[in-house]
Amino acid sequence: MSPSHRHAGEKAAAPPDRTIGIGTVAFALIAIVSIATASYFSVRAAGTDDDLRSNLTYIAPAGVGGGWDSFAREGQQAMRSEGIVNNVQVVNIPGAGGTIGLSNFVTTSGQANTIMATGAAMTGGIATNDSQYTLEDVRPIARIAEDYNAFIVKADAPWNTMEEFVEAWKADPKGMVWTGGSVGSIDHLVIAQLAIDVGIDPNDLTFIPKAGGGESVQSLMAGTADIAVTGFNEVGDQIDAGRVKGLAITAPERFDDYPDLPTFKDLGYAVDLVNWRGIVAAPGVSDEEFASLEQIVTESRDSASWKDSLERNRWEDSFLTGPELIDFIREDQAKARELVKELGL
Repeated sequence: MSPSHRHAGEKAAAPPDRTIGIGTVAFALIAIVSIATASYFSVRAAGTDDDLRSNLTYIAPAGVGGGWDSFAREGQQAMRSEGIVNNVQVVNIPGAGGTIGLSNFVTTSGQANTIMATGAAMTGGIATNDSQYTLEDVRPIARIAEDYNAFIVKADAPWNTMEEFVEAWKADPKGMVWTGGSVGSIDHLVIAQLAIDVGIDPNDLTFIPKAGGGESVQSLMAGTADIAVTGFNEVGDQIDAGRVKGLAITAPERFDDYPDLPTFKDLGYAVDLVNWRGIVAAPGVSDEEFASLEQIVTESRDSASWKDSLERNRWEDSFLTGPELIDFIREDQAKARELVKELGL
């Protein structure tokens, strides 16, 4: 029987074993991207506030259409439309959980007119790929926003609550098939958190990595996965249309317009990772340049355009700067490393 014709309650067939050559792919992509971008970043570093407000390059360490790309382009729009920066160009450098973009960004040392998006996906990518560079090698400007993961199943799935699904999962840990983002992504790590909390060995997790939320939903609807984890902003319309059921969300509080979608906190599960996103400056920029960049980012975050972006994308404002931001990133990186270790990656 084909996966798309399985009856409700019948578990998805486990995918064939695959060896994911993450390191090989990453090194190849680094070589390609480094050659392609070397001339682009061979520019004189901007020095004054006027220079920075004239022209900025904004690196999105992911492909077009992904979460970081959307985040960077919304920021680009806010800076331009509000007259904060005259020209902002988004450059996509995808691969390896953001670590290829990070590796290239580190080479822009001293170039204050280049900034980069970062976040939870990158701390996961750093841990998964044993990256040569970490966020200790750049200058974090601000945490800007958070979005939340939704755990969803097909509309005709036999589980109507997270508790029902967890009981079925505990009965057959390897047989339940999950799908979400890339290996080591925030999607993958929150599943590991839930597994640990309910007493399941994360190494028993059957996980099909996908390029994004759209592909994850397709896998779920095709019957090749039992449950999907992705950003709520990517599946809210699917819940509204009745195509999928939302079992839980990683937000700290329920959404007002989704009162029947519980949080993990409501349900008593210790799942607290959130998909935060922020902006970093290149290493080697002066304190004066850094202060100017921090002011530009703050003005963008305070703008009406950005507030509209938060509402449209269902992102939550989580602005944080200074020493508290450094402490937060170190704690997040430590959590990611521990979960990646638990997953055996």
